[in-house]
Amino acid sequence: MDIRSAQKLAWDNKINKGFNTTDLSLEFNLLTAEIGEAFTAWRKHHSDFGEELADVFLYLAAIAEMSGLDLQTEVQRKIAKNRDRVYARNEHGVPVRIAEPAQD
Repeated sequence: MDIRSAQKLAWDNKINKGFNTTDLSLEFNLLTAEIGEAFTAWRKHHSDFGEELADVFLYLAAIAEMSGLDLQTEVQRKIAKNRDRVYARNEHGVPVRIAEPAQD
């Protein structure tokens, strides 16, 4: 399944279940709670860690849909941008960005 299809399915589920589809700040707060649940599942080695990560993705997909964004396009654009960035390690061994890809 591609990101675009998952975004549509997640949105359709929210509509069908009568979940929030208008309050963006609420959705960000719920996303934060899901990130906390994913962290706890990882930290405690719970078997539902993957499910919690999926919840995080579904909230991101809903936020994208509520904002009129195609998350697949945004992810593809960001991956390309990250790929083209150039880094060098500073005197402490920390990677520091030294070049940004050309803007379209």
